[in-house]
Amino acid sequence: MAELPGPAVDAFDVRHPAYGSGSLADVLPSVLACLGVPEATDRLGLRPALGGVRRVAVLLVDGLGHFQVPVAGRVAPTLADLATGRLGLAAALTCGFPSTTPASLVSLGTGAPPGQHGVLGFTVRMPGTDRVLNHTRWEADPDPAQWQPVRTRLAEAAAAGVAVTVVNRPEFAGSGLTAAAYRGAAYRGATGTDELADGMLAALTAGGGPTLVYGYEPELDRAGHLHGVDSLPWRAAAREVDRLLTRLVAGLPSDAALLVTADHGQLDVPPEHRFDLDADDRLRAGVAVVAGEPRVRYLHAVPGAAEDVAAAWRSVLGPAAWVVGRDEAVAAGWFGPLRDGHLERIGDVVAVCRDSYAVLATRTEPEIVARLVAYHGSWTAVEMTIPLLVATGSAVGGRR
Repeated sequence: MAELPGPAVDAFDVRHPAYGSGSLADVLPSVLACLGVPEATDRLGLRPALGGVRRVAVLLVDGLGHFQVPVAGRVAPTLADLATGRLGLAAALTCGFPSTTPASLVSLGTGAPPGQHGVLGFTVRMPGTDRVLNHTRWEADPDPAQWQPVRTRLAEAAAAGVAVTVVNRPEFAGSGLTAAAYRGAAYRGATGTDELADGMLAALTAGGGPTLVYGYEPELDRAGHLHGVDSLPWRAAAREVDRLLTRLVAGLPSDAALLVTADHGQLDVPPEHRFDLDADDRLRAGVAVVAGEPRVRYLHAVPGAAEDVAAAWRSVLGPAAWVVGRDEAVAAGWFGPLRDGHLERIGDVVAVCRDSYAVLATRTEPEIVARLVAYHGSWTAVEMTIPLLVATGSAVGGRR
């Protein structure tokens, strides 16, 4: 686990995922170790910060990357205070790759990198078919237990006697993504800031034994996608995040801690940095199925065409993307170790956008995708670096 990067770190620097020592996947194993769950490992070294803690609330703020924290902090004083570390700890992690919500949520829930749990992108092709699975619209098919076979850390905690509750939007209950990431926990529906705060605090204080509560806040990410980072709607969403944080921090019992993290950062993509694979025959030639998302494309080629597809994409995109075959992408370690059966979920060709570029698919994907302002998914520091901000009830109580 690293200190928060300073201003010398460029937002477009390549940031490798720190699997096993400083990634989002390491948060729950470390929390469980601090709660006394047998065989759980404190990969992040959280014990000094969580000494005496028996109740932990983990809040994931979608889209609140490390680079967004100081921007949001201008209108979010509690967030800014947390980022100083005065209430417990302020550090940096990486998310996994790709830096996208479904992969990150399942990495958090399972404590495993994407290559192990198999949720390898926002959308992926189901092997042996031409069907593209959107993990955010996933219901019962494919079976979540088959598609994502790794036991969740929430189930592990519950089996060890920890009271485990997920507090999230009611409409997400029972979805494929929820089952893949959070199975084994009680689920409590909550809409909006106040219901989320009420639900998390109620679950946190319900009993006297070891307790783990997870909450999810989606609106900052939504505002960034639709209007851009630091837009007026984004700032309004940041203020709501701060109101949530203020309530959670104020409500912490003396033996509790709040951990705040994110699934990825975001960056605005200007119109002149947008390619459209559906408007360029060179990018469409030889491609049977397109998956991934605008910042990371998985290209499934017609038989025998993979090398030609890669060559064409390198020629058209030039320095805007890293374009490689699937085996090279896997060997580079971005996904972590790959479980048997997951390889074909990755395209024959992988195109990872550099800087602030994106590759749209205006006829293949919903129209809204091309209208977004901010995106994520690639390996830049602004997308990959996420905060880990900790407040303990004992520290908060000392400041009251």
